[in-house]
Amino acid sequence: MLRLLSLLQTHRYWSGGDLADRLEVSLRTLRRDVDRLRELGYPVDASRGVAGGYQLQAGAALPPLLLDDEEAVAIAVSLRSAAGGVVSGIEETSIRALSKIVQVMPPRLRRRVNALQDFTVPAMLSGPTVDASALSTLAQACRDDERLEFGYRKRDGETGRRTVEPHRLVSLGRRWYLVAWDLHRHDWRSFRVDRLSDPRSTGARFRQRDLPVGDAAEFVQAGIAAATTQIEVVVTIFASVEAVKRVSGHWAEVTPIDEDSCRLEMRVESFGWPVMLLGALDARFEVVTPPEFTEHLRAVAARFVQASTPG
Repeated sequence: MLRLLSLLQTHRYWSGGDLADRLEVSLRTLRRDVDRLRELGYPVDASRGVAGGYQLQAGAALPPLLLDDEEAVAIAVSLRSAAGGVVSGIEETSIRALSKIVQVMPPRLRRRVNALQDFTVPAMLSGPTVDASALSTLAQACRDDERLEFGYRKRDGETGRRTVEPHRLVSLGRRWYLVAWDLHRHDWRSFRVDRLSDPRSTGARFRQRDLPVGDAAEFVQAGIAAATTQIEVVVTIFASVEAVKRVSGHWAEVTPIDEDSCRLEMRVESFGWPVMLLGALDARFEVVTPPEFTEHLRAVAARFVQASTPG
């Protein structure tokens, strides 16, 4: 019956013959196990006839979930991250859900989750938080192709109401963005979700338009680059591409020079973030451009030397 549930949770349609063959049981045993799943709260739809079969549908209540080892660990890790993440209002709920999952885990999986907790140091980053209910409203409007209205505060503090056709939500670092077609400006825009207030679906449906670039994340990144005065920092790092990308993430472009060195390029508003990144790499590097970054590093190094010199 558990093997049957695992197959049905793929949410594809299974013919009765295919299921019986996969489980190596008779059609009569299959029907009996389907009935047992229904008694446990799983809404299994059945169709009769030559092409008859079964499919698991969404129900009114959440029945027990069947997870394999990797799925259980992945959910536990995700919930632990959500408990201290950027979306406000779900921290306590995430902790409750995490405690329930860990409680029913076999000891071998519990040890894996505890090891991840004990030997992982989260980055202490600051940044705005977004409301979980607002994020859900935006996601549902994107899914259902329904127009949205919301209040919005621009970077200069100016506020106003917007009506948009939502396209996608994009998460970059500790910020969330809504990519949408602005009906007042007749153009694509990206809106920071933490500056957004009182989002409401109008109920009016629309047909999705084509983005002018490849995907929503690319659109947001291009908008950020165009909206801010940025400095291009280029550094040669004597470390492998893999080692550098583990630290830089998506905040920098890393290209290989050879097996032991690579080129890192960043567009930043200040030198603070490149200094932190290079310090975290623990590798030798040379500044290619701009010269001002070299001077900034000398000043930072002098402060560190002064701080480490006995009084």
